[in-house]
Amino acid sequence: MRATQLFGNTLRSAPDGELASHQLLLRAGYLQQLAAGIFSLLPLGTRSMEKIRRILREEMDAIGGQEISMPVVHPGELWQRSGRWQKIDQTLVRFQDRRGRDMALAMTHEEVVADLTATQVSSYRDLPRIVYQIQTKFRDEPRSRGGLIRTREFVMKDAYSLDRDQAGLQRAYREHFKAYFRIAARAGIPVAAVLSDVGMMGGGMAHEFMYLSGAGEDTLLFCPACGYAANQEVAEAHLPDEEPAPALPLEEVETPGSTTVAEVASALGVEPSRIAKTVAYWVEAARDRPGQLVMALVPGDSEVNLAKLRNATGAIELRPATAEEIAAQGGAAGYMSPVGLPGVSVVADQALGRRRNLVAGANREGWHLRNFNLERDAPEAGLVPLVSVQAGEACVNCGGPLELRRGIEFGNIFQLGTDYSRAMGATYTDEAGQDQMVVMGSYGIGLGRMLACSAEEHHDARGLALPISIAPYAVALISVGIDPEVVELADSVYRDLSARGVEVLYDDRDLSPGVKFADSDLRGMPLRVTVSPRSLKAGGAELKRRSGEPFIVSQDQLTSAVLEELRLLEQELEGWVRRQTEGVEKLAAATLGGRS
Repeated sequence: MRATQLFGNTLRSAPDGELASHQLLLRAGYLQQLAAGIFSLLPLGTRSMEKIRRILREEMDAIGGQEISMPVVHPGELWQRSGRWQKIDQTLVRFQDRRGRDMALAMTHEEVVADLTATQVSSYRDLPRIVYQIQTKFRDEPRSRGGLIRTREFVMKDAYSLDRDQAGLQRAYREHFKAYFRIAARAGIPVAAVLSDVGMMGGGMAHEFMYLSGAGEDTLLFCPACGYAANQEVAEAHLPDEEPAPALPLEEVETPGSTTVAEVASALGVEPSRIAKTVAYWVEAARDRPGQLVMALVPGDSEVNLAKLRNATGAIELRPATAEEIAAQGGAAGYMSPVGLPGVSVVADQALGRRRNLVAGANREGWHLRNFNLERDAPEAGLVPLVSVQAGEACVNCGGPLELRRGIEFGNIFQLGTDYSRAMGATYTDEAGQDQMVVMGSYGIGLGRMLACSAEEHHDARGLALPISIAPYAVALISVGIDPEVVELADSVYRDLSARGVEVLYDDRDLSPGVKFADSDLRGMPLRVTVSPRSLKAGGAELKRRSGEPFIVSQDQLTSAVLEELRLLEQELEGWVRRQTEGVEKLAAATLGGRS
């Protein structure tokens, strides 16, 4: 491609953007924003995406995947049968067609796959299967961010495993677990696998694959001692031993003006951990049912984990309750507890069930209670993990101190089980002639996130420095000046390399050398070839890796030198991929159990 014909321009100034990848992909002319969370891919971005598609197809095919293509618009009836029509918030875009039928824009395809399976699978001989697609999705995210990191419209590789039983699902899950490390490594992205929330997908287990970055919006907990790794949304810490003290009688104490944990702790001379902090939320668990007030109880030195609270309450909408809503249930904002409020739904962190004689609100302004004991004073409370685990807490597995990191989600995998199969009637006949439910798994990777994560990992102050596996072009060719000998050699190099199948972006524009070099660095091609009067005087053309030192190659050796440099770049990437994935078999066995 000649730069004089390229559609899309570079930008000199950095646009607004939270992440370096967002700014650089815009500045380098890979994409352009159309609306909040909606981007157009320009030719450079499209070429990178096509290379990402190729990586995904090769790795999915390698584990037995078969590519299909499913619609972006779904009949609402499918989502109603699965129950997610009622349980998913406005992130799912619903509408009616001209005939008044409920429809939805695909945010994922579990319902459609289960519906396909109901007609395409009938016998145990039809299983196991893995199908996948690379398809557009739309989620009306309330807050898109980070360029391609969190968008509303995006392209996803979503795969689905179909098995006879749980053992088959475990095998498919392990194969995807290992494949995701290979996919990430081939795009130059180091990732870690962490336990994650199943969320709207449901099922029994989920893992996210995280690119560790201080700019990430996800908080992750790691145990260096035993390898435990989890998103803070689901991370658990070692529970304290149950306190042997007997439950003392409740006692009201006056605490005027003490509405915060710190104020109550100071007024009563107790540690914050000895306070049963009560936080009230208004919870809507389904679109067709009224909401309710829920009281969440956690130790005073901890915070309510909203993901855990959503799971405990089945919430699709969750917000802090107002003082008026609290008062309507008999409570008092700042002085709340479940005591004396039998009609209020209560969930409590499991650690509180092991502690005795705590401080809690008295449900009247200016007063608290001493000797609050959950089992006696709020027996209706459901005990669940409810707090956000922090760095330094004891690992739930080995007791070692946990470390906190930030990460960007690269992909996720879910063990769905039979929920969608049951909803869509996806059954098969086993060897004994009995009907059984197909056991499903779901596995997603966002292509835009792959590109953004790679850009986060591979850039410097001058611009992108993408790995050869996903860079739009392998070679940036620059001609400097209008000297006929320079133009003739540059044109010859372009023709020769193109004829040998090398992808070349030839900057033949009538612009200053500084602009051309700046654009080349910004776009991030792995190898640059420069033909200039200076290089001709030195004996040929200048070769330079994006992050390397330049050197001169004679004209007669130029093509072979370029091919050799590209071969070395490919070889170095292959070596890096091997190093990134060499322990994956053992990791899969340790993380998931059983043989890999």
